[in-house]
Order: sequence, then structure tokens, then C-alpha cells
Amino acid sequence: MDNEKAWLVRRVVLSVLFLVVVAVPLYPELFGLDEVTPFAQLVAFRPQGLVVVLLLGLLMLVRRGWRIAAVLVVALALTGGALTVPRRLSAADPPAADTRELTIMVANVLGGGANAGEVAELIRQRRPDLVSLPEAQVDVREEIRAQLQDLQYKGYTQQPSKAVESATSVLVSANLGAVRFATELGTAFGHVIVTGGNLGDVRLIAYHGFPPLPDSMPTWKQDLLVLRRWCTQDPPTVVAGDFNATLDHADFRHALGTNCRSVGPSVGSGLQGTWPADQPAVARTQIDHVVVTRSIQPGRFATYAIAGTDHRAVVATVAVPKPG
Repeated sequence: MDNEKAWLVRRVVLSVLFLVVVAVPLYPELFGLDEVTPFAQLVAFRPQGLVVVLLLGLLMLVRRGWRIAAVLVVALALTGGALTVPRRLSAADPPAADTRELTIMVANVLGGGANAGEVAELIRQRRPDLVSLPEAQVDVREEIRAQLQDLQYKGYTQQPSKAVESATSVLVSANLGAVRFATELGTAFGHVIVTGGNLGDVRLIAYHGFPPLPDSMPTWKQDLLVLRRWCTQDPPTVVAGDFNATLDHADFRHALGTNCRSVGPSVGSGLQGTWPADQPAVARTQIDHVVVTRSIQPGRFATYAIAGTDHRAVVATVAVPKPG
């Protein structure tokens, strides 16, 4: 009997250790590793990881000696799945009567590699009020604008360094009137703040966050802290672009806080991956977002293929307060 108890204790200890090994890449924030490579990169694919762990746990149930570990990892996967499912099942609320709809588009053009004609065609089809173009220098922005035919859009580009990826451009529909363009210090890549015109108090921001590269984690975190600052300020705000972060990144959730939300997960489209675009849908993750403050109501969210870039374009609608 003593040997049986000792073997049971050993199995329990080993099962718990196995659970920890499995949990670390799925939930690195619980272990203080969410800003450490490779966990900061792996956690972007947490939904896929949960599926893999669930299948692994079910297979382990076949072996009697592995059943304690199997039950633990299945419980972990099911708990994680329950926390993830709302991104697929959430639905948009009807817009309030005192709001109007804006259409926002995001297209990371990969430094000009994207097919400008396809970007322009999507603009012609969806007629967005604002187009956020991460990695678009002035020439790329103007190449797209030149193919919009009779549609009138104003363009602006912010490029803080010679690096192509630092450029962020914006196209704003003439329907928004005489808007103003500005930028602030604090982000490694360019961002553009659009105010005035027919926007009333609403502020639109085209944004490109720094990627979580192994040697650049502080820069990635700093860019998300700028997002947090915008989320805590008063004006009704829409931030659209390539955030290089997913809802599974603790730093991104911290940046959103209680006053911001990403449109995709809020309307049941949180599992529509946008990167890498050349992979099957199940292997993509959502790093391109339209983020809104609480006074703005999420509407619809969809992604579209664009040749020549590793990102899918995003088109979302939001209901913003009407100008007073």
C-alpha cells in the first residue's frame, strides 16, 4: 500500500509539473514571462494553442498512468476556451439614436509591397471615412489615392525615420470636411491624429505599434503605453492600425483598460486573424484592430485579402456621437 501511495503522489507531482510546463506558453503573464521571448510571441496564438492542448489531453486519457495530467490539461484548455469564446459569440448592440456611423479601414501595405490597385478597389467598394495605412510612405499613399477615381480623399503621412516601416499614412474622406492632422511624441513608428471638420469631438488616430521583437520588447511596451494614454483621455477616440499585439497580450489588455475595446472581439469577429495573411485562417491571429473608447459603439468587422502584403485588410463600422 505504501508503494501505491508513493506512486500516486509521484504521479500527482509530475502531473502538476506537466500542467505548469503546458501553461507557461499559454498564460505567460501568470508567471511574469509575458514580456520575455519566446513567450511574448507565442501567446499571440493562444486560441490555437488551447486547441492543441485540448487534443493532447484527450489523447493522454488513453493511458491510465497519464490520466491525472490529462484531466489537468483538459481543464486548462476548457477554461481558456471558455474565456476565449466571447470573442466569437459577442454581438453588436443597436446604435443609439444620437449617433452616426463611420467606416474605418486598415491596410498594412508592407512598405509598398501591397497591390495599390487592390487597396484602392477595396476603398471604392467600402467607402471608408478613414483609411489607416501602416508602412505607407507618401509615394505609396499617393499611388493609392490616384486610383480612387471620383472619390475625394485627403492624405497625410508621418514618418519619424528613414525606415520604410516607420511611415504611417492616412486617407480621410472629404465627407469629414476640413479636418486637421497632427502627431505626438512617444511612438517608435509614425501615427496620425485626425480632428476637426465634421468630426465634432471625435478623434481618429492611425497607428502602427512596434513589433515584439526579442531585442525590442521595451519599445513594444512603450508604444502600447501611448495607446493606454489615448484610452484614458476624454475625447471619443478611434485608434485604427497594425498594433502588433493581440487580446491575449497582457500589455494590450492593460493598454485598453476599462475605457477602450477592440471592435472585432466586441462583435463576434475576434477570431478573424489578420496576420500572417499567407497562412490558413486557423493559423492567423488578429493584430490589426480598430479600437474605440466606451462612448463609441462597435458595429461590424470584416477582413479582406490584399495581394503583396502579409496582413489582411480590416474594414469596421462604429457609431460615434453626432456633433453637438
